[in-house]
Amino acid sequence: MSETTDPAARPDDPAPAAAAPSREAVIDLLGLLALGELLAFERMVYDARLAPDLGRRAALSEAAVGEIRNYRLLADRLSELGADPGDAMAPFKEAFRSFDASTSPRDWLEALVKVYLGDAVADDFFRVVSAGLEERDRTLIETVLAETGASDLAAAEIRAAVEADPAVTGRLSLWARRLVGEGINRAQGVAAANERLTGIIVGDGGTLDALLRRLTRAHQDRMKSVGLNN
Repeated sequence: MSETTDPAARPDDPAPAAAAPSREAVIDLLGLLALGELLAFERMVYDARLAPDLGRRAALSEAAVGEIRNYRLLADRLSELGADPGDAMAPFKEAFRSFDASTSPRDWLEALVKVYLGDAVADDFFRVVSAGLEERDRTLIETVLAETGASDLAAAEIRAAVEADPAVTGRLSLWARRLVGEGINRAQGVAAANERLTGIIVGDGGTLDALLRRLTRAHQDRMKSVGLNN
């Protein structure tokens, strides 16, 4: 009698696609991002007072408008999913509070480095973990992360400051390294404490450690792009 081979057991068959994250996992991810956008708006408006002139103060305040607009997009989607936006954001409030408390800028340039490099760590995190979402939510996150007004402003100001006074480079480089260290520690803690977020990260065969290494490399590239040292 000949043996019958189970087609599902053939080693050359492609691996089955990972299941889409659950509704609850998507709510967690969107709640985390919504809180980040809301607090980024608040922080930019506050930090605008550190600007050396009214023109720069207005520019950062205007850039903050993009953050609150992004928050509204995310809040609306959370409501469509049957979640209260406030409830979806609440579990992550302490992580953001701790990060902001330990990375409060002392002057205009430190505030801009936090906008350009600190927030970018979070953006990279969401770009990676959103890859496994269904198209609608993936596109929403891509739209939110595409807002570049504040980032472009900050990058231009940092480059100009470094070119005008090379002595600034060391201080801002040290500050940037502190920001990424704190940011990655918070991201690691949030992901490790939330099984649904961890499930999204490892859903395509990745690991949290690999994600954190990727975030670090991207941060180093951004530092070089504005003239700072890793």
